[in-house]
Amino acid sequence: MSWHATILTLFPEAFPGMLDVSIIGRARNEGLWSLDTVQIRDHAHNKHRNVDDTPAGGGPGMVMRADVLAAAADSVERAGRPFIYLSPRGKPLKQARVQELAAGPGVILLCGRFEGVDQRFLDARDVEEVSIGDFVLAGGEVAAQTLIEACVRLIPGVLGASQSSEEESFESGLLEYPQYTRPRDFEGREIPPVLLSGDHEAVAGWRRKQALDITRARRPDLLPDDRNEAGSNPAPEKKEDDQ
Repeated sequence: MSWHATILTLFPEAFPGMLDVSIIGRARNEGLWSLDTVQIRDHAHNKHRNVDDTPAGGGPGMVMRADVLAAAADSVERAGRPFIYLSPRGKPLKQARVQELAAGPGVILLCGRFEGVDQRFLDARDVEEVSIGDFVLAGGEVAAQTLIEACVRLIPGVLGASQSSEEESFESGLLEYPQYTRPRDFEGREIPPVLLSGDHEAVAGWRRKQALDITRARRPDLLPDDRNEAGSNPAPEKKEDDQ
């Protein structure tokens, strides 16, 4: 059974979008994963197909109705898949969570719009809130595609080389080391000699140091205290909890 994503959205025409190109799209065509959408508006209860209403207590904008969302959600077979609402107030999406999701049967994703979703629906249907970053989008569709792509590329058979995902940013708890390729000289900037030395141990050591230095400079929050001290350079350890 392939990994399957179901998206609850007001804009099903947004899918598959970027999920239909390159290795992600090819993997879908090969049956490694699948996708379907649910039009939330189809589950509205009146002839105008209203999915939102004014916020209780007053305030700007509109809120997506719990009864409409419940009807849309209940039309989907969960089949052991987590139900996720893409929300800027959600728990930040980390690589460790992506790995968990990729190893499961798939996901059900709710793409919100307007000012948000009635909290009673989230509580009643045990919905997990996830954020892809500290910013706000017009809706959850782009965030949903981001989460799906992050998961799909970890499904066995999607990436060409087995080590492609193992040495990327966050997989070891560090940001990825710099990459180089031909030409050897670009506008007076040369490929670091160690990478052309043929000494695999030296190359591995250089890459570990670069990854640690870049992480310390750009994302010190990813490092434990003993690796965040200036001048420390132990080999990176596996950190499952880091993005």
